[in-house]
Amino acid sequence: MVTITFPDRETEKLALAFLLGRFSGRALRSGEHLVPAAALEALAEQNIPFTVQGKATYEQQVAAIRGAASSSIQ
Repeated sequence: MVTITFPDRETEKLALAFLLGRFSGRALRSGEHLVPAAALEALAEQNIPFTVQGKATYEQQVAAIRGAASSSIQ
C-alpha cells in the first residue's frame, strides 16, 4: 500500500469516484489515502493529479483496518 494525497477536495472526489470498485483502499482522517501501487498508474492514466507520500507504514495500515472493523461493528 502507498500513501497519497490530492491537491484539492474536487480532485479527491474525482479520484475516489474513479478508484471506487477498481481498487481497494482507505481514506484516513489526515486526508491521506492508502491505495495499492497499481492504483497510481491508473490515476496517472486518467490525468488525475496526486502526490505520493511514500509507502504506507504498518501503523497506518493497522489503524485503517481497526477503523474499518469498528465501523462495521456499529
